[in-house]
Amino acid sequence: MARPWEAIAVALGVAYVFLAAKENVLCWPAALVSTAIFSWLFWDVSLLMESALNIYYLAMAIYGWWSWTSTSQHRSQQIHSWSLKKHAVCICLILILALTSGLLLSHYTQAALPFLDSITTWAAVITTYMVAQKILENWLYWVVIDAISIYLYIDRELYLTAMLFAAYVVIAIYGWHSWKKILNPSA
Repeated sequence: MARPWEAIAVALGVAYVFLAAKENVLCWPAALVSTAIFSWLFWDVSLLMESALNIYYLAMAIYGWWSWTSTSQHRSQQIHSWSLKKHAVCICLILILALTSGLLLSHYTQAALPFLDSITTWAAVITTYMVAQKILENWLYWVVIDAISIYLYIDRELYLTAMLFAAYVVIAIYGWHSWKKILNPSA
């Protein structure tokens, strides 16, 4: 049975991703409230890394708001791409961090699914930064992260959240196409 707070967090999570895909700065306040609720929910079901991730999301919501609204030489942040080399470094970093925290969690805590929890968490940490920086490829990272997260949430009986992440996969594909069209209008 869905928890009422979970339903609120899910609704705000959907609002966040749709607004981000539209480059609407109001995505960040929606993210702030949603992540505050998810921080508590994930702690309650022993997804410790996911809970910590949502505390990070709180800070990133503030940073994202600032990044998208501040101006540098009188222009706002523009969508852009990273090189394959930079993506390779990010992926290696994610894997190293996930392995390290997964090992620590599996040895020193009762965390549920410590390695999956760790990989989705560290990938999301880097990818959230990519969203705030308007890196086009963030959407491709989210497709993978969200697909893995579906299993994680089903295992913890957070069915509404699993459905949210299934919707996130679809929205991330939409976000990819939307941002790609903005970056390359002639493509």
